Amino acid sequence: MCGIWAVFGSDDNVSVQCNAVHKIGHRGPDAFRIENINHLQNCCLGFHRLSIVDDIRGMQPMRLYTHPNIWLVYNGEIYNHKLLDKEFDLSLSTEVDGEPIIHLYNLYGAEAMAKQLDGVFAFCILDVVNRKVILGRDTYGVRPLFRFQTEDGFLGVCSEAKGLYGLSHTLSDDNVHIEPFPPGHIEVYELDLQGKAFLKERTCFNRPGQFPLYTTRISSFSEDVKTNVAQLLEAAVEKRLMADVRIGCLLSGGLDSSLVAAIFVKLAKARGIAYPLQTFSIGMEGSPDLRAARKVADYLGTEHHEVMMTPEEGIDAIDSVIYHLESYDITTVRASVGMFLLSKYIKEKTNTTVILSGEGADEVAQGYIYFHHAPSPSEGDEESRRLLDNLHYFDVLRSDRATAAWGLEVRVPFLDHQFSSYYLSLDSELRQPHDGVEKNLLRSAFAESNLLPNEILWRPKEAFSDGISSMSRSWYEIIQDYCQEQVNDNELKEASRLYPHNTPKTKESFYYRQRFEKHYAGKGKWIPYFWMPAWSTSDDPSARTLKQYKQ
Repeated sequence: MCGIWAVFGSDDNVSVQCNAVHKIGHRGPDAFRIENINHLQNCCLGFHRLSIVDDIRGMQPMRLYTHPNIWLVYNGEIYNHKLLDKEFDLSLSTEVDGEPIIHLYNLYGAEAMAKQLDGVFAFCILDVVNRKVILGRDTYGVRPLFRFQTEDGFLGVCSEAKGLYGLSHTLSDDNVHIEPFPPGHIEVYELDLQGKAFLKERTCFNRPGQFPLYTTRISSFSEDVKTNVAQLLEAAVEKRLMADVRIGCLLSGGLDSSLVAAIFVKLAKARGIAYPLQTFSIGMEGSPDLRAARKVADYLGTEHHEVMMTPEEGIDAIDSVIYHLESYDITTVRASVGMFLLSKYIKEKTNTTVILSGEGADEVAQGYIYFHHAPSPSEGDEESRRLLDNLHYFDVLRSDRATAAWGLEVRVPFLDHQFSSYYLSLDSELRQPHDGVEKNLLRSAFAESNLLPNEILWRPKEAFSDGISSMSRSWYEIIQDYCQEQVNDNELKEASRLYPHNTPKTKESFYYRQRFEKHYAGKGKWIPYFWMPAWSTSDDPSARTLKQYKQ
């Protein structure tokens, strides 16, 4: 997890622009560098580093002696960097996993390079000789990237939108359209003689469900679907153990995080990892997640850390959470509070830097409770793919921002390119809930493995924001009671006038929007819509309001 930032075609001296880069300093607390580019004085690259791999040679902006005219800043992990070195004879000069980006771009160009990357990434390449800027982002948008451009060629790029605030340019703040960079795409900009950047090409190099073009570690599949699912998920976790720092695991006690933790423990033993494996959970007193996570940790033998969250701590964190999220989506805010406070604990009380998590499983494997109400397998498949297309607005945004706020790196095996594309290629009937159980196929794939107790393997779905609640009073109800006191009826009546896009319908939603507008006035369109369950008449995104949950 790092923070990247760049400006091209600045009318003002770039030193004036550089204050903005420090707004993302939390993403990379270990080192910082900013470089003005020789012969392109109105261009600048900035980087905040979280040191995970190759502590000595991993600083950015990266340049190589073999390709001195190509500059790179990137945030992410390229898990197949050693395989790429062998396949293309790259002669890598460092252990930095992103180095192949430079070599492959030089050899084959931007699109072909992006198609070879097995990992999660957001990058910005400056090609000085060809006067080009290339931006790219991974298929699911696991790593964030924002950009904006003025008509006269000023281009700003940053890991978080807040890093593009405060830049000096020709537009008023109301006319600055800071936008999330589309996942699975690359963009090529040409620099004119004044260093101004103009979009030349936008290409989609991959989308959810599309098989990768790169050489994979598992090149052939068994005739048994469940065997393939298990092997691919294990391979996905194994890739994500690439680190020179301590790795831990978030553990809610639900299926997704428990499977990841169990596979992590299995692989760590095989690899001879010497340090005690840490797992982390959070919840209020009486939380079902805390009980289930404790059971899993005892079964796996991990060094388990349990954080007790009070309602007051959760309420107090909301404003900071919204600032880091750059979102006011209801379920995203609710679920982020626990993750934000847990990440704070990990940063302050341990030396774990990389954390594995279960995000993505519900979208890939139809794990949300409302999938029980899908009218048909094909419609369930369509909803799964829709969720994946928009994941960067919701769950992966939450997991990235809640952890990056405290200088941690989150890794999400269920969004592994090969695992997810294989799973989505299976017959839609196999992937739908069966016998009243969501993610039946995924659970069945590990039924004979003894990785987890059966009661955990078959534990029904709990949304994270619901699982941290006590059984007597849900977290969402606590927030709603608080917001009832913070927003009066007359304010809510004005909601449609104040916020015509995504108009708040409840006092909770109005309160979130107020907090968001305090930090990012007029930027409500960063979120295209509120996340809500499909095929439901509920007006609240909590799973606890759904009929299936109550049954």
